[in-house]
Amino acid sequence: MSATVDITPAETVVSLLARQIDDGAVVATGVASPLAILAIAVARATHAPDLTYLACVGSLDPDIPSLLPSSEDLGYLEGRSAEITIPDLFDHARRGRVDTVFFGAAEVDALGRTNMTASGSLEQPRTKFPGVAGAATLRQWVHRPVLLVPRQSRRNLVPEVQVATTQDPRRTVRLISDLGVFELGASGARLRARHPWATADDIAERTGFEFEVDESLAITPLPDARTVAAIRSLDPRGYRDQLVGR
Repeated sequence: MSATVDITPAETVVSLLARQIDDGAVVATGVASPLAILAIAVARATHAPDLTYLACVGSLDPDIPSLLPSSEDLGYLEGRSAEITIPDLFDHARRGRVDTVFFGAAEVDALGRTNMTASGSLEQPRTKFPGVAGAATLRQWVHRPVLLVPRQSRRNLVPEVQVATTQDPRRTVRLISDLGVFELGASGARLRARHPWATADDIAERTGFEFEVDESLAITPLPDARTVAAIRSLDPRGYRDQLVGR
């Protein structure tokens, strides 16, 4: 098969997410995490067969023959090696036993703060967002939190979040979007890589915060043929292309 000509942006982003997971790592997902689940399944099928997966529906290492429409689908209980409760998940994270979790957000700023709570103020919200669901503490406990914004715009990459739902000023955090890869933290934002279809100017146009750019800006590599085959086999309905912009 061709390794490059027909690879979609969504497949490149999913491949990049999968590469955030090392073989033998412990990874967990929360609610509304279809791209993270797909990335975990792809990592398991390719370079990380010995990862351990804690799914928020309450299963340890479930089978994932294909991506389901909802992250909370009880189909993710099939093939589990054990059951795990939400308190169990948080206990493992607090004890330093969870390596990687992907966190979404309605807003992200250059300091790495996220808003999953509301627009307006906490006291007088205009619109309520899905909510924190424990992410405020979980983000500080896992070894490698990764922020994910699959449709980057000035509405979600903002100068300052309206409500700071999660933050971790002790360390930098990686943000992966449909345009590139940022590093965010107390010293501000830096663009670490761009995806092949996006220029630095394109990214600046769709970023609401100021950022620095690496002198030799890396370009995200396209996934290899094995990874593309795994993505298409695990997501035959193409949900990935509905979730990732460009």
